[in-house]
Amino acid sequence: MITNAVFLLTVIYFLIPVSSCGVVGKTTWCPGIYCGRTQDKEGNVSDCGACVRGSRPDEHSMCQACSSSPNLYDSLYLGFMAMSSPTLHWFFIDFTNKRKSGNLLILHASALVESAVAAICTLLVVTPVGSLSVTSCEVNALSDWYTMFYNPSPDYVHTIHCTQEAVYPLYTMVLIYYAFGLVAMMLFRPVLVTKFVPRRGTKSIYASLYMFPILAVVHATCAGLIYYAFPYIVLVISLVTNALHFALFSNQSALYLLRENFLNARNLTIIVCHWALHAYGIIAITQLQIPSFHTPMLCLVPLPTLFYLLTVPFTDPDNLDKA
Repeated sequence: MITNAVFLLTVIYFLIPVSSCGVVGKTTWCPGIYCGRTQDKEGNVSDCGACVRGSRPDEHSMCQACSSSPNLYDSLYLGFMAMSSPTLHWFFIDFTNKRKSGNLLILHASALVESAVAAICTLLVVTPVGSLSVTSCEVNALSDWYTMFYNPSPDYVHTIHCTQEAVYPLYTMVLIYYAFGLVAMMLFRPVLVTKFVPRRGTKSIYASLYMFPILAVVHATCAGLIYYAFPYIVLVISLVTNALHFALFSNQSALYLLRENFLNARNLTIIVCHWALHAYGIIAITQLQIPSFHTPMLCLVPLPTLFYLLTVPFTDPDNLDKA
């Protein structure tokens, strides 16, 4: 009876299709979710390992070149990362120069130009090279950003190293953008500072020299988390900075705040930027998937400003003594 069972199992083994046993042609599936094989022109298949840059394994563990374009959410993420640099530049320019003057607008404009030049250069060097378009891999899970933690050990002794950029090029192009931003700043800003804002303007350059390495480290370690959280980060930042902007005025009467912020060009620009940031967060969260429902949500953009102006009489600390 044992002999019959062995014979039956042998027949079943040879009758089952090869592909259903985890075999594709002459190759087996690779362990791990990011290990793949490459095939050369002669048809030879490599051992399991990391796919070349710009490709990722398919369901049969064969490395396939990425050919999709960033979707709306990916584009908004890249836009958020691109905005972080000029926004921090503007903050450091204002923070390191307590005496506001018209010459500071030149530094603000320089920071914007530097970031724009860095963004264009970054788009030109990523695939396809020389074009402003981007060819990317699709992001399917948080693990796609941290492939280094998913190197398999089939025998619990030897590890197959399959670390790769599964989200190509969303991870590296941000670092490239920061590198170009640093180079652009060192080319433009010192000349403008020397000519228009001597002494006081150099502090913003020193602050930016610390800023870029910090941004690079944060991106290198938290890119995946930022990718999924940035819409909510944008909303929170827009709300907090909007309230902080109004709270810095010594006179907290609603009429005074209304007059100073909507009749002063600088303050009005700051408020419009807050509104644009708030709208950006709403679009990133909803992605306008249902335009008839999500588009009207943009009417809520001025609501934080209106809420502050309407409730500021009830939040004045001097009123606590009268209660």
